[in-house]
Amino acid sequence: MADKKAQDSADDPRMNVAFQGQFGAYSHLACKEGLPGYNPLPCRTFEDAFAAVTEGQAGRAMIPIENSLAGRVADIHHLIPTSDQYIIGEHFQAVNHQLMAPHGATLDDIREVHSHIHALPQCRKLIKELGIDPVVHADTAGACEMVAERGDKSIAAIGSPLAAEIYDLNILRENVQDMGNNVTRFIILARERITPHPKDGPAMTTVVFQVRSVPASLYKTLGGFATANINITKLESYIEPGSFEQAQFYADFEGHPEDQRVAWALEEAQFFCTRLQILGTYPRHPFRHDKRQSYEAPHVKG
Repeated sequence: MADKKAQDSADDPRMNVAFQGQFGAYSHLACKEGLPGYNPLPCRTFEDAFAAVTEGQAGRAMIPIENSLAGRVADIHHLIPTSDQYIIGEHFQAVNHQLMAPHGATLDDIREVHSHIHALPQCRKLIKELGIDPVVHADTAGACEMVAERGDKSIAAIGSPLAAEIYDLNILRENVQDMGNNVTRFIILARERITPHPKDGPAMTTVVFQVRSVPASLYKTLGGFATANINITKLESYIEPGSFEQAQFYADFEGHPEDQRVAWALEEAQFFCTRLQILGTYPRHPFRHDKRQSYEAPHVKG
């Protein structure tokens, strides 16, 4: 399941953080930046990362849930509610792609570039400029490792700066993504529910719910949040496996369940839901505040 070498390197498994992928992946980078005191534990699949926490091989899991360009990460919305884990934090990771190749290679040498199916389209301008062939790989870090192992100066990879460091590749060009606002949001999971105190600072809460199969039930479920002036930052629907009749809903909103207005909104919502499950309440990441400020118009004195 999890990489045995990484597992054995940790004296205390509780200080491991499981992630899907291999060393050098953006999830690995998120672990280093979001949980710097933990030992990264690579896992083959998302299911394996969840299992590593369940089975005590890791105390935390760093799981990507959505990307600002590619959208939501498949399967995660199904895995979280059925796991024995809770969301205890969030991390926003900038995705800055690097074009890298074996030492001694130049841009003129490159004939093809390998990377993940989402990373290649995010670097169309570079690929067109260099006139090179894009080759889809299972993941960015795996592409970087392959390029390093082959040592062919005509083959490059697109990946994280951490991958270039780990696999000893030379970065030929930095930040080659077409758009600069490429960010992946990760959630941090643990087996224990760790809820911040309501007065500790701004909080986020994540819930999943299923509405009654009657007209306007979703409208009425969300009505309490509108009345209480609660900001829902994310709302997605997805079909429960094997059913086309009732949709499940995933929602992130600002606030703490112990806040009076949030408690009232959740109580109101339950009248119109067949199921409402709180997946976690956790500190709001500073990225949200910084991003909101960047969109606000400057105050004009007059």
